[in-house]
Amino acid sequence: MIQRACVFCASSQHCDPAYHAAARQLGAELAHANIEVVYGGGAVGSMGSLADGALAAGGRVTGVLPRFMQELEWGHTGIDSLEIVDNMHQRKYRMLELSDAVIALPGGCGTFEELFEVITLKRLARYLGPIVLVNTRSYFDVCIALLQQCIEKRFMNEIHKDMWRTVDDPSEVSACLNSFPAWTERAISHAAVARAGEAR
Repeated sequence: MIQRACVFCASSQHCDPAYHAAARQLGAELAHANIEVVYGGGAVGSMGSLADGALAAGGRVTGVLPRFMQELEWGHTGIDSLEIVDNMHQRKYRMLELSDAVIALPGGCGTFEELFEVITLKRLARYLGPIVLVNTRSYFDVCIALLQQCIEKRFMNEIHKDMWRTVDDPSEVSACLNSFPAWTERAISHAAVARAGEAR
């Protein structure tokens, strides 16, 4: 059972409000499923909406924030716990360390950087948990097409499609997390080049 989920999301206040609404709904859905939210600690944009949605539904929220962002007063002051780390790299790894699963909401370059790193870690069996993309307004369609092209062009194996799942609505996330295909350390064999012609 998933007890804590790391959520990658954005702080933009200028995107379509539908993305903030989906983030708030996800926070509430996770709270109702007794899944603690672990996220980047911000107070605005989808970050703030996610935390506020979870808190309003009685959930627990832990934020992880780099020191320079805390100095800029970007941290959410109403969450249960806010950990301060030295830099962005520590933030990302601490969020993963605290979590049993990863959920990605629509976001910018930071969100994509986090998402692609955790997919890479899973490919190398350094991370084994579920990865779920919440495809609000088909936001991740292009990203999913890019990953599919990686497989078609033999830069990844067909089995790598099992590393992530996509849902259209936050209401589908909890069920998706709890029905995820197993991924074990044996998956490292799919990342190695065993013989000429095998996908990397």
